[in-house]
Amino acid sequence: MIHIRNSQEIKLLRKSAQIVAMALQMIESRIQPGVTTGELNMVIEDFILSHNARPAFKGFHGYPASSCISIDDQVVHGIPGNRKLQNGELVSIDIGVELDGYFGDAAKTFPVGQVSAEKKRLMQVTQESLYIGIEAAREGNRLSDIGYAIQSYVEAAGFSVVRDLVGHGIGQEMHEDPQIPNYGDPHQGPRLKPGMVFAIEPMVNMGKYEVRTLADEWTVVTVDGLPSAHFEHDIVISSHKAEILSAGN
Repeated sequence: MIHIRNSQEIKLLRKSAQIVAMALQMIESRIQPGVTTGELNMVIEDFILSHNARPAFKGFHGYPASSCISIDDQVVHGIPGNRKLQNGELVSIDIGVELDGYFGDAAKTFPVGQVSAEKKRLMQVTQESLYIGIEAAREGNRLSDIGYAIQSYVEAAGFSVVRDLVGHGIGQEMHEDPQIPNYGDPHQGPRLKPGMVFAIEPMVNMGKYEVRTLADEWTVVTVDGLPSAHFEHDIVISSHKAEILSAGN
């Protein structure tokens, strides 16, 4: 069942999503060669707590940290620890927040120092594909139109869309119906209606789309070892174009 949220619920969801947006803005200046992913995670956790919110990822299905920090060939769900960022890497940071019973969830990929032109292009195409997917998330369209728009753009640029991981509904749970693949045929699935709230999150690989999960049972990596990028926003369907709840100021 896809929830239709009322104006009060959307206001609460926006508050949670804004804390995530601010956390992603705040952490950007800390992303430097030599800093550890564990240090970044501590800063993110302190920031969330300072806004009287709860780090939603911590303890979620046993996940041990307040953020997911994934480097280069790590697609998502990288566990923060002692690994130091190195010049030329990509680092994807995914943050979830719960405030007053409503959730926010967004992600962004950042360059560490100076990165290659191809990595810059991977980030750019992934971020652009997110906004193209959001453009397709409008009243009257079908759910699969979102993934079709993302896949078409990404593959035209020569990259590939991860198939094993999807976007999702979000509200009073971190993950709600529906699942939102970033690929597929158009004009399939439920019609989009005002008040539906989604987390749209293309994960795009420089090489092939196949991924695998490491022995820690969390970290997802590309099978071919090439880099991946990840961007995510929370949106609400409206009678016109979708509103991005997690947009920064």
